[in-house]
Amino acid sequence: MKFKILAHDKNTPARVGEIETAHGICETPAFMPVGTQATVKTLSNQELIDCGVQILLSNAYHLYLRPGEEVIKEAGGLHKFMGWNRPILTDSGGFQVFSLAALRKVSDEGVEFQSHIDGSKHFLTPERILEFQRTLGSDIMMVLDECVHYPCEYDFAKRAMERTLDWARRSTGKIKNQNSKIKINEEQKLFGIVQGAAYKDLRKECVDELVKMDFDGYAIGGLAVGEPKEITREMTEFTAGLLPEDKPRYLMGVGEPPDLFDAVETGIDMFDCVVPTRNGRNGTAFTTNGRFLLRNSDYAKDFNPIDESCGCYTCSTYTRGYIRHLFNTDEILGLRLVSLHNIYFYQHLMERIRDSVRRGFFSKLKADFLGSYEAGEKVTFK
Repeated sequence: MKFKILAHDKNTPARVGEIETAHGICETPAFMPVGTQATVKTLSNQELIDCGVQILLSNAYHLYLRPGEEVIKEAGGLHKFMGWNRPILTDSGGFQVFSLAALRKVSDEGVEFQSHIDGSKHFLTPERILEFQRTLGSDIMMVLDECVHYPCEYDFAKRAMERTLDWARRSTGKIKNQNSKIKINEEQKLFGIVQGAAYKDLRKECVDELVKMDFDGYAIGGLAVGEPKEITREMTEFTAGLLPEDKPRYLMGVGEPPDLFDAVETGIDMFDCVVPTRNGRNGTAFTTNGRFLLRNSDYAKDFNPIDESCGCYTCSTYTRGYIRHLFNTDEILGLRLVSLHNIYFYQHLMERIRDSVRRGFFSKLKADFLGSYEAGEKVTFK
């Protein structure tokens, strides 16, 4: 993997870059749709490609449980298993384990948890999750980390941050150790994850130690876990400013369109979130004029496209009134069409952001977009 910066914004740390992987080039800033179980729910690979998706995120925790390591190994790796020939980033599962509060026990050695599927018990160490991601063959792997809740007491956050650092050292140590059983393909790259909750001194300590380990890229974790958006923005800006200029910066679990603009403005290069597809399945569409809840009766006789400025298949073919009808009659096509629109909208929004940075009007695009988006939301949600 190679990363190079192609352009900087004149007035902010926003930047355009390019990540080169074994499965193709990804332009940044990039939004990664979430394919938790080796699929972006309801959408085919060709539909994702038609939307302009360059890179997907999949989740090692879920794939570890189903279909399991042996199945994916026999298939020839995750790319072949799911029929996707573009880059894939696999999350280590730290956030999923965090969300299983009643079913897991964290220790310095690793994480013991009960499967949310059948109750079976498992134990994952930083080394084991790397071995599994090696089998997956993902282009970018994430280290195992400990994510904490919000609000979180300082001592608890510090302990989790220190454990995250210890796991990161063990991960890099295994890769660099020639006698290790983990033989990482040189084309697979590893990102470290910055933890520290909402405490700047912990975030700084975590960055300082991770940078010494010389990861291929760095993720900001432990945000978008229930904290106010003001804290998300503050911690993102603070942490991004500490990370190396020449490595990709990845903000995990974010977010909605305004969040993307805020984070790009701080120099973030990569994002992932379930927001566009989860909202799509609930009938909520993202547009330049805010969010439309298409289940509402207001749209029963609305024969306009979801977004007149959108060029996606959904908007060029169907109306709001028809899509509302599909949701009202529990037709699967409805949630597919809105999910497809939302993915297209996100991908083309990132394309507009990249273009604005290259051409020097990012701040203007942000102001114009947010003005239209926020005004539209006020009208949509009376």
